[in-house]
Amino acid sequence: MQITKKTENKCFAGSQAVYQHNSIVTRCEMAFSVYIPQIAWTHKRPAIIYLSGLTCTHENVTTKAGFQRYAQELGLIIVCPDTSPRGTNFPEEHDSYDFGSGAGFYLNATQKPWSANYRMYDYISKELPDIISHNFPVVTPHFGLMGHSMGGHGALTIGLRNPDIFPSVSAFSPIVAPSQCPWGQKAFTGYLGDDHNEWQRYDATELMKNGCKSPSKILIDQGTSDEFLEEQLKPDLFLKACREKGQDIELRMQEGYDHSYYFISSFIGDHLLFHEDNLAAQ
Repeated sequence: MQITKKTENKCFAGSQAVYQHNSIVTRCEMAFSVYIPQIAWTHKRPAIIYLSGLTCTHENVTTKAGFQRYAQELGLIIVCPDTSPRGTNFPEEHDSYDFGSGAGFYLNATQKPWSANYRMYDYISKELPDIISHNFPVVTPHFGLMGHSMGGHGALTIGLRNPDIFPSVSAFSPIVAPSQCPWGQKAFTGYLGDDHNEWQRYDATELMKNGCKSPSKILIDQGTSDEFLEEQLKPDLFLKACREKGQDIELRMQEGYDHSYYFISSFIGDHLLFHEDNLAAQ
């Protein structure tokens, strides 16, 4: 598949670029950023895909998280895709921050009109890894997968369902039980309808209860001052399911941190080191 470089900047001796391509899966033009550490131009390196949260594009984490310094030091390729299809302009698509544009929820929609384009699960689990594998100096077939908030939900659900592709998973402030919170219930009803069996396929807590596990320890960082902690995120539900199923997990409750990129930038280095260790063991 042809990709087009839109921008490129030297950063910590590596390269931070943005690419566009016409997606077969989402049937529209998609953008993603890629950081390439200097060593990757002579030696293939592991790649980590970062999934962003509600309202974000590829740009937010690329400019705010400060991952480039750590990626250069560890020799990691970092890929940051968008959070939804763009340019479809369905009725009400842009009316709210938690549904439609910028809120694809990393699932394959079954309800019209969303089912034609909102197929972010297939985009992240199939199309994007294939594009990265064929266009960049990555060690394949394994990728690390991480994300924040809605993107943390995506990292957990996609990772649990595809452990052969994503054997290393971590998250910041993830929506771990979307079937049980307002954000998830709104998105699932709109994209998937009323079939709760379909909802379970995109709910990390339900997937864990049903036997989906990661081959490596799962790392989650959650701020104790996160304004969405009690109503939307509910990390204890996922922790309980993991313990019941014997999934190795580390949930770190970080005192005083909120839901912002100040929180992410404080611990992004830990997550990249976590993924480097896991991927080196594959």
